[in-house]
This record gives sequence, structure tokens and C-alpha cells, in this order.
Amino acid sequence: MADTMKWVMNHMPKTEDKNLPIMSVDEVRKAQAFHQSFPQYKETPLTKLPKMADYLGLGSIFVKDESYRFGLNAFKVLGGSYSMAKYIAKETGKDVSELPYDVLTSDKLHDEFGTATFFTATDGNHGRGVAWAANKLHQNAVVHMPKGTTQTRLENIRKLGAKVDILDLNYDDCVRQAAKEAAETPRGVIVQDTAWDGYEEIPSWIMQGYGTMAMEAARQLKAQGVERPTHIFVQAGVGSLAGAVVGFFSNLYKDNPPVFVVVEAKAAACLYKGAVAGDGRPRIVDGDMQTIMAGLACGEPNTISWDILKNHVKMFVAAPDWVAAQGMRMLGAPIKGDPAITSGESGAAPFGALSVLMTSDDCADVRKELGLDEKANVLVFSTEGDTDPQRYKNIVWKGLDK
Repeated sequence: MADTMKWVMNHMPKTEDKNLPIMSVDEVRKAQAFHQSFPQYKETPLTKLPKMADYLGLGSIFVKDESYRFGLNAFKVLGGSYSMAKYIAKETGKDVSELPYDVLTSDKLHDEFGTATFFTATDGNHGRGVAWAANKLHQNAVVHMPKGTTQTRLENIRKLGAKVDILDLNYDDCVRQAAKEAAETPRGVIVQDTAWDGYEEIPSWIMQGYGTMAMEAARQLKAQGVERPTHIFVQAGVGSLAGAVVGFFSNLYKDNPPVFVVVEAKAAACLYKGAVAGDGRPRIVDGDMQTIMAGLACGEPNTISWDILKNHVKMFVAAPDWVAAQGMRMLGAPIKGDPAITSGESGAAPFGALSVLMTSDDCADVRKELGLDEKANVLVFSTEGDTDPQRYKNIVWKGLDK
């Protein structure tokens, strides 16, 4: 295809790795205990695809399927809910371990804390998670969405009681707008899953919340007889999820970490761009960033995650839309004997990239360099289901790739 997938090995200089402790096993365990206190909590499936692994020439493939998370069809609520709880804990002089769900949602705590307004910008899933958490915790939420957002994603957030709109701005400018309004609003708080200089505490809490998903996956792998994954493929927008996953597994397997591959939308591949530059400094992608991978259409890296990623990631991939679409179709219509997985545009990007790497003659050398062979046990994260059902049908059923 003319629009080719690009990749670059990581040769950036290492740093002192000061942000890795954010994703320590102990910190993530605390986040998971918080999530487990929710009546809606249930581990999302870790699905094994043995027939697909045989077809692609791999030892095993496991897909962490976040389409079942809290009934919201995506993983993002893990970060939004935990960061809001951490904020309330800090404001009331408590540790988050003192605020399980039943305490956090109680009238007593609401009388003590009162009401704050949580502002955020989103391509869909993060805002839905923040709105859901605000609704459960009796707080207010204001959500800004970038141009090109579908009405379906807006309505999913509005149904949860948040004030939501679509602005004539790209994602990164919506972030700036949300931050400005939070600063101008009494008891306004910006809850954003990216970090910049001077705004690092809440993003670090969001990343720890994402760690629940990674910790579940590690336990589930062992339950299925795999002591550790040899390779992990994870998607990135600003890089918060990628930094959380890479950080957690780097801490969990300090002596023998997996090979990490980070996959971005080609139209918004700021991390890939930074890796190509090779000097360790972050790079920015601006403009409209048109891609079906709405959740990955982010052009400015999370500074905390960037530090983790440049120290631990083996390869960065810039994936065109057709790669994500291929992943959606292969997961949705797998080889006979494997279960089907409903994975949305952003959710399927890592598996799509893996399938290209394993089937393209142009990728033989990179497969060898990564050690992707019949001994590899690969963990892939599918971060969302059909969060926009009509677009999912257009891509998977009608082959429209848009």
C-alpha cells in the first residue's frame, strides 16, 4: 500500500529514569485496590488467540480486552476515577486507601469535601470516564471535544450528566481551553491524561490508575501458564497509557523486561517523531491530525511518559489508518477456533501493527531484531470496543476504512 507503516528503533540517550517509580508495583497495587472497591469492578478478559499465533508464526498472542471495563467499552475510566479519588483524598487530608467506593460516594464525605468541577478535553473515552466518575462521586464535569468528533461519542458523555461540547479546535488546543477554564473557575480542577511543565501530579495519578489494567494482565498471564510476556505492543496518543504499561512491566520484571513496541497513529506520531530525531527531546505534531484512530489523535507528548518511554521502549511505530482497520477485521473475524474480539479503531492499532510486522516481506529484518518468532509470547492491549458503533460497522462490515 502507498501509505506505508513506519518504524524506528530507539537509540535515544538514557536519562536517570526519575519517573519510573511512579509506576512501581506498590503504587499500582494501591490503584487496583481502589478499583476493586467499586461494585462495577470485574477483571476484563485476557483472550488467548492460539490459531492466530500459529498463523503469524508466534508462540502465543494474548489480547487484553478493555471493551468490558465498567460497562463503558474502554479502559480510560481507570485513570479518571483514580485521579479524582487521589485529588479528593489530598484535599481532605486522607490517603486514597481510606476512600474506597462506598466512602467516596457517601453523603458524609460529600459534606466534608463539597463539590468541585472537573474539566477535561477528550477524543471520547477519557471524557466518558471522567464524566462517569464525576457522576458516581457527586461532582461536576465539563468536557471539551475536538473538531471531527462524532455525535455518538458526545452523546455518550452527555448521558452521564456532564456539560460537553465539540469545539472548532484540535485535541491539544482543547486541552489548553479546558486548563484555562479550570483555572478561572472556583474549585475548578483540570483532569487531563497528559502532563506538561507545572502539571504533573494528576497525570501521574491517571497513569497509576491505568496500571490496574496492566497488573490484571500480568496475573492473568501467569494463570494461563505464561510467567512473563516476551513482547508487549501498546498504543499511544500522548503516551500516558504507554508510559503506564511500559513503566509497570519494567518495574515488575526489572531483571528481564519484555520488548516494548509503541504504536501511534501516523497522522499524530509525536513519539515516533521524537525517536527519529534521536536526541531525547520531545517533538510535537500539530494541525488537524485526521485519522480514524480518534483516541490517538494527540500531537503533544506527556512529559512524564516520554521520560519512561525513551528509557525502555525498543521500537516506535507510526501506523496508517489501514493498519488499525486490518487489526479490527482480524480480531473481529479471527481464524476458526479463536474467539472474536470487538476492538475499535484505537484499540486495534497494536494488533494491526503486529500483524503487518509478521506478514510483510519488508519486515523480515525487524522481526529478527525484535525476536518475534515461534518462541515469542506477545501481549497486546485492545483499549476500546466499538465506542462509535456506526464507524465500527463502516470499517469492519463495509470496508470503508474511515
